[in-house]
Amino acid sequence: MKVAVLFSGGKDSSCALFWALSNNLKVEALVSMLPMREDSYMFHVPNIALTEIQAEAIGLPHVSSITSGAREREVSDLKEVLRELNVDAVVSGAVASEYQKRRIDRVCKELGLRSITPLWHGNEVLLLVKLVNFGFDVRFTGVYALGFNAKWLGRKLDYDSIVDLIEIRRRYGISIAGEGGEYETIVLDAPFFRKKINIVDAEALWDGIRGQLLIKKVELVGKEDEKNG
Repeated sequence: MKVAVLFSGGKDSSCALFWALSNNLKVEALVSMLPMREDSYMFHVPNIALTEIQAEAIGLPHVSSITSGAREREVSDLKEVLRELNVDAVVSGAVASEYQKRRIDRVCKELGLRSITPLWHGNEVLLLVKLVNFGFDVRFTGVYALGFNAKWLGRKLDYDSIVDLIEIRRRYGISIAGEGGEYETIVLDAPFFRKKINIVDAEALWDGIRGQLLIKKVELVGKEDEKNG
């Protein structure tokens, strides 16, 4: 089966891609939508332009398109991109957002494509544990909810941070997977990456309540070269 994977560069879309590759689906393209506004209803925003470098690190074709980010208009923009691809299905990393899943399902139905959501309604804690267990290098690039502070910007997802997320959920009721927009992530390495990404220059922007890690420069590093070094 030939598929396109909706790819934001964050943990969920990367995990969905991992699932597709592990199940021997033929990934024709990673599809990234680049919103022109920060409050997109559908798409990941922080450091979204780095998806091109992530695709290079992975070794898969990358299709990107600018979208207004306006409600419903961005759904139409996605439809136009998918219309041009020769695929049978679309894989997405939706975990719990009914808003996103309904719209992706609708676009796929209108185009005669199958919508595949391998993470849908999975256990959010187990999802994060799985990422750590499989060696994903996930970094927090945006935090927008009570319980987070500036120290989370650039922090790596590991067992300690999962424990902290569980405590924040207990106190403030967040989604551990960040499905309510509580945080955003970027993946710098994963089992299917041919090269890993190193952050060379980044700036943490914090206003006292919420913040974002602005990644200014990265480099690709060969995994074997790094081991030998």
